[in-house]
Amino acid sequence: MKALVERIKVAGVSIGGGIIKVDEFLNHQVDPGLMMDIGQELVLRFGERGLNEATKVVTPESSGICPAFCVAYILQVPLIYARKRQPVTMSSGFWLTKAPSRTKGGTVKLMISREYLGIYDHVLVVDDWLASGATISALVQSVLMSRAELLGIGCVIEKVYEPGRERLARLVDVPIISLARVDLDGDRLVVQGGTY
Repeated sequence: MKALVERIKVAGVSIGGGIIKVDEFLNHQVDPGLMMDIGQELVLRFGERGLNEATKVVTPESSGICPAFCVAYILQVPLIYARKRQPVTMSSGFWLTKAPSRTKGGTVKLMISREYLGIYDHVLVVDDWLASGATISALVQSVLMSRAELLGIGCVIEKVYEPGRERLARLVDVPIISLARVDLDGDRLVVQGGTY
């Protein structure tokens, strides 16, 4: 996706420790037009893989919500975001998984209410980053615990220098789509098109 690749080249910054800041358009301030284009591109790529029967889109709170919302909106299906803190309204049981987070510092809980995810659902997991794969693996675990069908995984940006794709390789028949791939050459970002 050329517009995304160009935007990362202009606005993306390596801040050390393998962390890339794209707060200008994705993780703090959001470019709505680019985000809708990202949603359309993910839907197109899922469609090319025959993944047209999704009933839910699942993402982690909070940075994945914008791209996942756009995908869900285009597909006209509900979006579920895994909560990191249990609200008082989530009292009837939930699927609980945990994932380490470098940007949050420590381990985060991911909770999805059993009311909204179950055996009859066909799920696309969408997130902003594919890095270590820990967060996506935790979401996949929730989908599998619910006995829903995992159709595919879509990410806006993939860090090719991290083991995320390899970590998810056990999901043999599950396509993993990224729209842009980022590598580091020292502190310089090397950005290219994604993996479809």
